[in-house]
Parts: sequence; structure tokens; C-alpha cells
Amino acid sequence: MKSSKPILFAQVIALIIAALLPASAFAFCGFFVSKADASLYNEASQVVIVREGEKTVLTMANDYKGDLKEFALVVPVPVLLKEGQINVGEQKLIDRLDAFSAPRLVEYFDEDPCRMRRRMAKSMEMGAVSADAAAPMPRSAQNLGVTVEAEYVVGEYDILILSAKESSGLETWLSQNGYKLPKGASKALAPYIRQNLKFFVAKVNLKEQAKTGFENLRPIQMAFESKRFMLPIRLGMLNAQGAQDLIVYTITRKGRVESSNYRTVQIPSNMEIPVYAKNEFSDFYKAMFDTAHARENKSVVFTEYFWNMSWCDPCAANPLTHKELLKLGAFWLRDQVPQNGIQPQPRPIRPRRMAPGAVDALLTRLHVRYDAENFPEDLMFHETTDKRNFQGRYVLRHPWKGDAQCPAAGHYRERLAKSQETRAQTLANLTGWKIEDIRKKMGVAAPPAKKDRPWWDSIFR
Repeated sequence: MKSSKPILFAQVIALIIAALLPASAFAFCGFFVSKADASLYNEASQVVIVREGEKTVLTMANDYKGDLKEFALVVPVPVLLKEGQINVGEQKLIDRLDAFSAPRLVEYFDEDPCRMRRRMAKSMEMGAVSADAAAPMPRSAQNLGVTVEAEYVVGEYDILILSAKESSGLETWLSQNGYKLPKGASKALAPYIRQNLKFFVAKVNLKEQAKTGFENLRPIQMAFESKRFMLPIRLGMLNAQGAQDLIVYTITRKGRVESSNYRTVQIPSNMEIPVYAKNEFSDFYKAMFDTAHARENKSVVFTEYFWNMSWCDPCAANPLTHKELLKLGAFWLRDQVPQNGIQPQPRPIRPRRMAPGAVDALLTRLHVRYDAENFPEDLMFHETTDKRNFQGRYVLRHPWKGDAQCPAAGHYRERLAKSQETRAQTLANLTGWKIEDIRKKMGVAAPPAKKDRPWWDSIFR
């Protein structure tokens, strides 16, 4: 949110029910060269949901840029939270998740077709072909039907837990206590009051904020138990000037997470695109997402990543460590000791990274662009039985440019012209960009037009 007004930022509540088998491995190899993270989107919000059984740890990133005195966070919560269930988290952990799971660009280099031909012949001869696998507030306002159930100071935040009988009373109480609510707040709050939800309300404690040394607000974390798995996004639409991007990272133990009340589809992936896109990857991914979003009638949730946190291939960032996963709320890892009892340390990124020993944590990255028209309901989620790895991945294949004249090289050059045209057509289809502009940037000519044959030409052949 970039507005200087207080925000009703609502992204919360989780339940994961179904069981899954461990994720299978599929090696992509290649070399990671670029990624499309949340920074591509000016209005992107990020939330992390860690879930096992009915226990949930929710981490909400704050991208508020206005006057801290006017910041307000209002989130429906299923239970009355105790002080120990609230924490101030670390933004770098969300940044790590974002980098690890971001759609990525990888590149390959075609080999000398003559040398490759000789190597294949030798392997066949040997029979050895191998595979790689702020101020105190009133405690209640009975005439408005609002009660302050609890109040805490956690880190740089003053926090209230409210209950209410009527949405109009809650709206009035919040306004009287300095919360400048956007138009339509009462209507948006009403469904949550009917569901008997509490309201988590946070303001910045300026004195405590000054002590932290941080310029930006840190994420807020909540730990609670609930049978509900949802994100109440309707409150977040009140301040929106248009569609908003939301990135949801879920960490579970048994499988991929998807929406249960909106279609969930995989982002277009595993396609070869022209090499010049390496320098325009951000523009490419935004255009590709815009096109896919429009083709799906602007009402789907996209899966951008699903993988076990123990490894990656190719890696856009190192997998999160055991300690980092614990900080995000993967409580079940407390009793699991890393292999050899040694905490793995971050290392330079390599094309493929395996953590020492399996990590009992599966990461799903979901991307939804929502507005009131196309997302009239809050997001509901469930865990599926799909255990297949997936990543938004786009391939650059550099042509071989040698001058060898073996028969294999001749065949390679013939295939290359067709491959280049296929990559140009793929990019045009993904992004909506003009094919003529793409060919020009690639330095290739349009294929010759096919001549129309008489209708009877092949009847008697």
C-alpha cells in the first residue's frame, strides 16, 4: 500500500486438512540468470502462512510508506490472541522466500553438433549411454457494542484485540479513536462480525519504533489455532485504486496448496524464448502475467512455485535453513535436528542446491491479482494431493555459432531457423508483443510465405 492513509490490510487465517505424499524430484539443471520477484509489482503485498494440523503461524509484510502516526492495521482473527502469540518478525525472511521461489530465467548453450555427433557414436560403440539424473484508548464502548478484549505493546506496535456486535458500531468506534477508515468499511466489516471473528488492530508506537533502528515497519506474526483456512481480502480492497497483487507463501508438510473457491492454475512455464529477453526479463514477465491474467478472465489464482525446501534446480537463491524456517513458524522442526547435528550455512548459489538431509517443509507460492469485481469472496484454501514440483521457468538457448561443415552441422542449421521462429512466436503469444518487433530484435527474417496449392493438387497422388 502506498497511500498515506491508514490501511485495512487483511490477510489471515489458515486451515490445511488433506494429506500428501513427499514431493518427487525432477531435475531441470541449466543456469539461473535472473528472477521475477515481488519487487516487480508496485502494489504487491506478501503474506506467509505456515500450517500443520490446526496450528497456524501467519506473517504479514508491511509495505506502508506514509506517516507512521497514521498507520493502522485491521485484520479479522479467529480467536482472542494472547500477548505471547504475537511477534515482530524479520523482513529478510520474507525476502528470502521471495527470492527462492521467484519465477526464473535459465540459459543453456548448444554444443558443436559435429563434436556431439562423435561423442554419441563413441558412446554407442562402448554400449555406455548414461543418464543424469499511541495514547491509551478506552477499554470499551458499550453503547457501540465494541469491547477491547486485550491490549499489548509488541515491539514497535500498540495492539488491540476487539470484538463487536455491529459493523456500524465498530466503524464508529474506530473513527472516534483516530482511525480514518475508507468509504465502505462498515459493509466490509459486517461479514466478519457475523462469523464472530475478533479484530486485530495495530498502530505504531513511535517511541518504541525509534528504539528499533529500523526505517521501515517490520512484519507482524501471529500464532493461533483455527479450523479456517482463508484470507479475508475484501477489507484490503477498501483502499485500493485498482487491482492489487498478492503473493502468498505457504509452508506445509504434505503437499501443494491451492484456492478452493477460485480456480488455481499454473503460470505458463518451461518455454524457450529468444535470447535477447535476458536483458528484458522484468518487462517480459510482467507482460506475460498481464496476458495470462486477462486470458483467465482475471479471476484465477496462479501457482508460481511448489518445491521441497531441501533443494532447488535451478536455484534463484539458497534454500532457507532449518533456523530460518523455525523463525517463520515451522514449529514441527523444533524436534528435528539437521543431519550430523550441524546447521547448514548459506553458500554461493549454484545451478542446483541440495540441503544436507531432507527438510520437512514444502513451499507453495501463489500469486493473485484481485479486485472487487472479479474476487467478490474472500480467498479460501485447501491442501491438495498433488506432489509434483513446479516452477515458473523460462529458457534461453544460445545457438552454436561455429563454422564446422559436418552433415550434423548442416542439419543443426536447418533446425535452428525453425527453432528461432518458434521462440519468436512463443514470446509473441505469451506477451502480446508484435511478432515483427520480436524478429527484428532477434535479427531473424520472417519465414517465407507458403504458396497456396490448387485444391485438386494432391487428390490423385
